[in-house]
Amino acid sequence: MLSIVLIAIVIALLFDFLNGMNDAANSIATIVATKVLSPTMAVIWAAFWNFAAIFIFGVSVAHTMGEGIVQASCINEYLILAALLGSVIWVWLCTHFGMPISVSHALIGGLIGPVWFTYGSSALIASGILKIILFIVLSPLIGMILGFIMMCLTMLVFHRHNPLKVEGVFKFFQLFSSAIFSLGHGANDAQKTMGIIAILLFSVAGSNEFVSTYLYENTGEFHVPGWLIVTCYSVIAAGTIIGGKKVIKTLGDGLAALKPAQGFCAETAGAMTLIGTAVLGIPVSTTHTITGSIIGVGITKGVASVRWATATHIVAAWILTIPATIVMSGFVYWVMGLFLTLPK
Repeated sequence: MLSIVLIAIVIALLFDFLNGMNDAANSIATIVATKVLSPTMAVIWAAFWNFAAIFIFGVSVAHTMGEGIVQASCINEYLILAALLGSVIWVWLCTHFGMPISVSHALIGGLIGPVWFTYGSSALIASGILKIILFIVLSPLIGMILGFIMMCLTMLVFHRHNPLKVEGVFKFFQLFSSAIFSLGHGANDAQKTMGIIAILLFSVAGSNEFVSTYLYENTGEFHVPGWLIVTCYSVIAAGTIIGGKKVIKTLGDGLAALKPAQGFCAETAGAMTLIGTAVLGIPVSTTHTITGSIIGVGITKGVASVRWATATHIVAAWILTIPATIVMSGFVYWVMGLFLTLPK
């Protein structure tokens, strides 16, 4: 059992790394597109603030991931391993082809798949899943509305000012807005992997002395140990530093042509959405949020200014992510059952 648990933890941290790698674009797409920072400096900036979230936010999103999607009594080390493998495969494919998909929802779909196929729908927590599905729709809409409102207010306040001076001011402001967005990214996304690893450790701590002694204090209640919090934040920051240049190009240049004021409004709108949902413990997608914010800002220049073909491709990937990872992780668990005796 212990070897499978350790393998699952390593794969979960790999997933966390890929999360940072794919979602690096979400944090810095606008600041790169507006040429405020080079891609290299931007990923270092974003990674710093990703990790800084550890000192500001709690672990409410991790608790939702660990306790709010599937029944804890159904969890075992093989199921978590299948969930992670299915998710990693999908995230790697999408990152490879430059598609800014929701890493969060890949992990959620990966967790649902083997539980649903093995134990049926009664093992799923409908209220938690419905809340996540609801925010698949709401988070980009909230980002879009906030982005549109902020851009309109900015144009109203600065329309009489010299455009070159305004651009210089907002280049400075964008450093602030990208930092706040990266804080929200870290607070939301790093905790998702924490929740998955924590529920795995919680499920085996009672029957494995090594886990209960060194990895997870068996208090009888679900919690997130300190070493896990530090590790997950560190790994997602490392993934952000490596970055996904193809995804950065898709989000930074593929949706709308942005100037510093527009980048500031998009990032700030996205940050407000992410931080609000993180505080409420709702695991939303940073990809959905920043995409909606960029579109909202772009619409202020006219509907035609948004590259709707790119947006359509991104939305298609969003729609496919949860069903695809449900099937992938369920298939991986089925294959495991051909060679191993899995818990029932």
